[in-house]
Parts: sequence; C-alpha cells; structure tokens
Amino acid sequence: MQSVLTGAQMKRADAETITKHYIPSLVLMERASLSFTEALLREFPEAGRFLVVCGSGNNGGDGICIARLLKLRGLFAAVLLAGDPHKLTQETETQLRAALSYGVPVLEPLREKPEGKLVIPDFRTDQGKCVSPEDFDVVIDAVFGVGLSRSIEGDYRDLISIMNSLPGHKAAVDIPSGIDADTGQVLGIAFRSDLTVTFAFTKPGLILYPGRVLCGKRITADIGISLPDETKGERHYQAMEDADLVRLPRRDPGGNKGSFGKVLVIAGSKGMCGAAYLCAKAALSAGAGMVMILTPEENRVPLQAMFPEAMVETEETEAAFRRVYDWCDVVAAGPGLGRGEGAAEKLHWFLRENKEGLKPFVLDADGLNLLAEHPEWEEYLGSHVTVTPHPGEMARISACPISQVLEDPVETAAAYAGEHRTLCVLKGACTVTSDGRDVFLNESGNDGMATAGSGDVLSGLIAGFLAQDPAPSRLKKTALYVYVHGRCGDAAAERYGKASLTAGRLIEALPEVMKGMT
Repeated sequence: MQSVLTGAQMKRADAETITKHYIPSLVLMERASLSFTEALLREFPEAGRFLVVCGSGNNGGDGICIARLLKLRGLFAAVLLAGDPHKLTQETETQLRAALSYGVPVLEPLREKPEGKLVIPDFRTDQGKCVSPEDFDVVIDAVFGVGLSRSIEGDYRDLISIMNSLPGHKAAVDIPSGIDADTGQVLGIAFRSDLTVTFAFTKPGLILYPGRVLCGKRITADIGISLPDETKGERHYQAMEDADLVRLPRRDPGGNKGSFGKVLVIAGSKGMCGAAYLCAKAALSAGAGMVMILTPEENRVPLQAMFPEAMVETEETEAAFRRVYDWCDVVAAGPGLGRGEGAAEKLHWFLRENKEGLKPFVLDADGLNLLAEHPEWEEYLGSHVTVTPHPGEMARISACPISQVLEDPVETAAAYAGEHRTLCVLKGACTVTSDGRDVFLNESGNDGMATAGSGDVLSGLIAGFLAQDPAPSRLKKTALYVYVHGRCGDAAAERYGKASLTAGRLIEALPEVMKGMT
C-alpha cells in the first residue's frame, strides 16, 4: 500500500522533516530538483531546451534549481520568473542567486503594447542566439505547489493558458498548477502536463479526476521526507498496488468447498438473468467454495445452462428464504433484481434478518435503488454491510445532487459511510472506498470497464473474497478487492482492447491477475 497525503499533510511532513529530523529545507529542495531532473531526462532524452516557469514560493525554488541542474548538464534552461520577485521565499531567493551565478537566464513576463497582452519574452543563449517560447522542447511548470486553494485568475491565468499553448512537451513540478491537491478539481485553469514528478508521496488530486488526466504520467520521487505524525481525527488516504496482491485470501491445502465459503446471490428478475450470472460467476471465480442464486423461476433454465457450477433456488417463500440464509456465509444482493413489490419484499426480508445475523452483506444495483425508495431500511445497515453504488445510485441513496457526487466523491462516500456506520465503495473512474474516516483511492482499471455488468462483477468479487475471509475490519480487504477488479480490467483491455472489453472478459482475466497468489 502506498500512503497518499493531502496538501496540508504534505506541508506538515515537510516541516517535521526540517524541524524534528534536522534536514535543512535547501537539502530537500536539492534532492527534489535532482529527482525531477533525472526523471525529466529519462522521459524526454532528445530534449535540449527547457523553459522553467517559476512562482515565488518553494515550488518556484524547485524550478529554479532544476534550471541550474539542467545547465550544469550542458543543456539550455531558462527561467521565467512569474512570481513577485520581492516576495520570494528565503529558499527560492537562494536558488535564484545560485542560478544567476551559473549564468542561467532569468526574465519576467512582459506586456505587449498597446494591447497590454501578457507574453513570454525571448531568451538568449550563451552564444547570443535568440530562443523564442515556441523553440523550447519542454515547458516546466513550477508556478504553484500543493498549497494552492484559490481559483487562478488574472495574469497567472493568462500565463498558464500561454504555457498550455506552447508546442513543447509539458512537465510539472510536484503537481500541475491549478489542480487542487486534495480533490483533483481544476481551480479556474490548470496546466496540462505530460509528466508530473511529485515528491515523497502522491497526492489525492493526482489520483482523482480530472487531476489524474491533467498530470500525465506520474512519478513519485523519494526525497527523504517521512510520514507526518498523526493528528487526531484526520482522514488518512491510501492506495493499493500490485505488491498488495499477496494479501488475497490464501487457500488451505486441506480445505473443501464448504470451508472456502458459501455465497448467496439474490439477483435477477424476469428477463434479467445476466446480472445474476455475472455476479455469481465472479464470486465463484474469486475462490468461494459454493454459490447459490436466488432468482425467479423464469431464470432457472438459462442460468443452469450458462453456469452449471452454481445452485439455483427459485422458491420465494419465507421457509425458502430461511433455508438459503442459514446456508450461506455471505450475501450479495441487487444485480438485476428489479424494483417491483416482490423484489422489495424479498430484499427487505434478508436485510431485516441480517440485522441480527450480521453476515457480510454486499448491496448493489437495484438493491441500492430499493434502499433509496425505502429509507427506513437504513436501520439495517452497519459495519457488516458494503454498499457499492455508481454515482447515480450514490446520489439517490444519499439524497444529494449527482453533480456533488462527481465533484467530491471522497467526501460523499466518507459522509455516507460515516453516517450509516457502513462501508461505501463509490464506483467511478477512481473508485473510492471508505469506512467513514479513512479512504482508499483506486488506481487500477480503465475506461473500457465503463460497460454493462462491470459493477455486477465487482459485487460478486467482493462477496467471493469475503466468503473466504469474512473477519471484521474490512476496509483494507475491500479496497484490495476493488483493486483486483481494476487489474482484471487492465488485463482484459491489454488482450482485447478497451472498446471490446465486456464484463464477462473481466472474469476471464481474473485467473491471470490471481495466479501465484493462491
């Protein structure tokens, strides 16, 4: 797992490294700049001319230092000082003096008369050759750092617009200017980068959209900053990575189908057996020992033909409900269930019964739509329940505008999970998993997974893994299962292409992702 730090947490980590561990700020700045320079030259080995646009804060100090390091390697690097030269931080002022002593050209933006239009001036090399802004191979953004919290307006907005319009490659120091480090939202305007080298720890805004797109390729450079001391009540962000796949449930060589867990899938309605199939197939493919599908009689024949490994129960009486509930270890309810009276009565029975049984319960799709229609059912939620809404379902169950869900998925998921003491998996381009306090941001997956049935596979995977390891404290486990779902999408996209990716192919890719882990 990788730690992800907000802007405030990153500033505190930086300050603690300086004051508590006695590492001078300039040392950290040199290490950051050297890491950026090395990554820059690896990514753009043919580049020879670099324009570094610097603000007056320490992000600008990093940029000025980068220009000096590039010059020392025999390359042409020029600094455009966008910040107020009278308001430079102490470290940035030191870096500016060092750069000037090495002959790095430093200029400020100009205003073209009579229109007053902001322009980037031409620079001159040591040989006196004129280099216009369009001549630079790489434009480096070191204007604002992670502390930016206001909308970019005025000259800065004009400057970033010009930087975006230049033909060279784009690279950002720590975070593209204009991206909110905590939410990924654009603060008025944002630098569009091909490469971002972020320091010490990645930031939520580089994982969440649209920041994730605008930062381009992201590299996290270790510069010797340790995690900050915890502050009571603060939210922690983390992200899973491939190394965490070893945490998947292990197989017992002496086990049997009963010991690997039994999943009850309450899914499907008349003419809607596909969702039930995908959910149940994913649960069994994740390693569950047995799967039973509770579904209308019309679905028996197609399900048994498609999926002979699953048991199918179609009797919808209280006695049958009791029988299948007592049989299972985990319940997954909702895919293709429908929203009719019969579906509502069935789901209500299992939610009510599970309030005492407290079996792991995954609530998805129409299960969530029914919950939104019956808010009184919220009393059945708790730490044993995992809700897996997409943004539309999240808006319905939380009674908030979908625009709010899309703008701040972290706060939306965390608020709902906290209020209802449950686990919320808010699906999206960056799926957010939260228990109400802490958050996991998912980086696996791709846009090919935006296809019918993908969510049914996710709910089945979660249920199948939970059947093998149903212990409490499920936040990290569920975040890992979400990561596996995305890795299946990546593997399937590599094999079939994104446009041809289907939900069934996610399940086909699961053995490739899991091999060696069981």
